Amino acid sequence: MTSTVVNGGISFWYADDGLPAAREPLPGDATADVVIVGGGYTGLWTAYYLKKAAPFLRITVLEQKFCGYGASGRNGGWLYNGIAGRDRYAKLYGREAAVRLQKAMNDTVAEVVRVAAEEGIDADIVRGGVLEVARTPAQLARLRAFHEQELSYGEKDRELYGARETAERIRVADTVGSAWTPHGARVHPVKLVKGLAAAVEALGVTIHESTPVTEIRAGQAVTPYGTVRASYVLRCTEGFTASLKGQRRTWLPMNSSMVATEPLSEEQWAAIGWAGRETLGDMAHAYMYAQRTADGRIALGGRGVPYRFGSRTDNDGRTQRETVEALRGILVDFFPALAGVRIAHAWSGVLGVPRDWCASVTLDRSTGLGWAGGYVGSGVATANLAGRTLCDLVQLDSGQAGATGLTGLPWVGHRVRKWEPEPLRWLGVHGMYATYRSADRRERVSHSMAPSRLARLADRVAGRH
Repeated sequence: MTSTVVNGGISFWYADDGLPAAREPLPGDATADVVIVGGGYTGLWTAYYLKKAAPFLRITVLEQKFCGYGASGRNGGWLYNGIAGRDRYAKLYGREAAVRLQKAMNDTVAEVVRVAAEEGIDADIVRGGVLEVARTPAQLARLRAFHEQELSYGEKDRELYGARETAERIRVADTVGSAWTPHGARVHPVKLVKGLAAAVEALGVTIHESTPVTEIRAGQAVTPYGTVRASYVLRCTEGFTASLKGQRRTWLPMNSSMVATEPLSEEQWAAIGWAGRETLGDMAHAYMYAQRTADGRIALGGRGVPYRFGSRTDNDGRTQRETVEALRGILVDFFPALAGVRIAHAWSGVLGVPRDWCASVTLDRSTGLGWAGGYVGSGVATANLAGRTLCDLVQLDSGQAGATGLTGLPWVGHRVRKWEPEPLRWLGVHGMYATYRSADRRERVSHSMAPSRLARLADRVAGRH
């Protein structure tokens, strides 16, 4: 049932809400106090908070296509409190530091909701929390361990459910348990990024689209149309970082793919449940993520083809037929009652993955160069925290303000080695995800509570632990 699927076109979210009106490219050489490279969530949130804190700053945002063209306009709409690298930060800087980071992420969900309301951004936000299900004994063991771990990081308001309690919320086939946190919300990604871009412009920030930055230097962002000179140059390019000169091995552009169904009938929703509009995930190693959209569809994602040789990115979200079929298979496996439902749209996008799988924020005080990202798929909320942190770091460095709780978080200033050269990079990533999928298959047939040793091997190869 993929012959009539709209494939690519950036994402379903743009098909639903329409492409934005084009903004003018950079007209020539220019100057600013702060130049931000990348018009996604990270760059726009940074501009928003900086301009709010210091209205006199001249801030310019440079975007290669249009604001929200990348992951900010293609993601699964999970506004939640997960952050990549927390456990590693606990090992490096102590448990208390990691608890502060997690508390900041918990608060970030509410902060995004607050700003959206304040700025009049209607992004179909529903604070239904996050529900993660277990469907095998091994997944259940991981779920319980995960739940206890989250409690240890100070999240006291989460809940653990058995099979019957889970089915009262949502009926996913073969579910044996689940965990729920209130620190999550469903959003329409494109409505959020469009509204944020409009709010930033209304504050007086200059946004130039269709302006690819080819190189970042101290005090300069270089484009084909001219160079913007500024005291601070902030790189907010996430999965597209590899396209910048000298950055090909900095963050790996990991591919993630999604499908959206046709709108479901009332009878189909009655069979599924999901009245709480929780964002939905699972405890598989090669995990899925999904939401119930405002217009009654299911938008569901997973890895598909995880990485393209040479750190290449996709062509406007076009997705391989096998990936569409695989995601449809996950949908029907979770919800057998939807066997006849049509997939209406498929798309893909890239997210940024550092070599140690840790999100980070940095400002080099000697050069004025800063960057944030490496969210490993948890960027919808993390980008807001990153933007607020970059704002505070710039203010601290320029003497406009002192240190804050955000500037002291353990992900600030974290650096990591580059990824391996090709073909090792391609072989490693594809081998890792093939191993994760094999581990999931073994766990489904073994009925053992013990996790597959293949998954632990893949984690070691990936450098995730």
